[in-house]
Amino acid sequence: MHHVRSLVPLALLVVLTACGGSPATSDKAAATKTPAVPATIVDPATAGMIEGTITFDGVPPADKVIDTKADPTCGRAHTTPLYTQTAVVTDGKVRWAFVRISGGLEGKNFGVPTEPVVMDQQGCVYVPHVAGVVAGQTVRVVNSDETLHNVNAVCSSNKRFNMAMPIKGMTQDKTFGTAEMVHFKCDVHPWMSAYVGVCDNPFFAVSDEAGHFAIRNVPPGDYTLEIWHETFGKQTMPVTLLPSGTARADFTFKAAS
Repeated sequence: MHHVRSLVPLALLVVLTACGGSPATSDKAAATKTPAVPATIVDPATAGMIEGTITFDGVPPADKVIDTKADPTCGRAHTTPLYTQTAVVTDGKVRWAFVRISGGLEGKNFGVPTEPVVMDQQGCVYVPHVAGVVAGQTVRVVNSDETLHNVNAVCSSNKRFNMAMPIKGMTQDKTFGTAEMVHFKCDVHPWMSAYVGVCDNPFFAVSDEAGHFAIRNVPPGDYTLEIWHETFGKQTMPVTLLPSGTARADFTFKAAS
């Protein structure tokens, strides 16, 4: 049995930006631009759920204790040892895997949630370790610690940012417009690491401590389901969801031979 200690939660949020021009320019652009894709309405009477469990076959990588002595503020925040979250496996179940519908919804527009996703910095740990947002949704970065953090968002398709957050209670709102996994790091505390899955639809989930995930309110259809984990890699699976049904999708990662 592989025991893993939970880390503190974490939070995120994002702000939308708009640009405009002169009335003449705006009118011309409006007349020539491609019409927006109409919003797709999910019928609750026929929507269903995709759920499953993510397991690990073999001996997972060992947890590593994080040395926080370099910043006394971080050390005082924890009464028990702090462990890495790069491969959290308990009783063969994988936590912090990101699951999303990656195929089958092309050309559909489900809108952008107005509620921000919060990525917090608590006890010198990002909380949560993995989260998901819809492209354009607000990600609010919060500093809940009485110490300096430096938020370094590493991405390839979106605009990268690197900002200092020296004050407790400080917040910064960011948005990502293109689907990809964004890696959040802290240049001050190198053990701080988290991921935000930016998606082009709202159908995603993160596996819990029991390895379980559930994507709810999904319209019936044939889909490709993708699972991503920072250490164990990526897998895909075809899934058919019947009207008002529940589709099962279980994944297994295996130890390297």
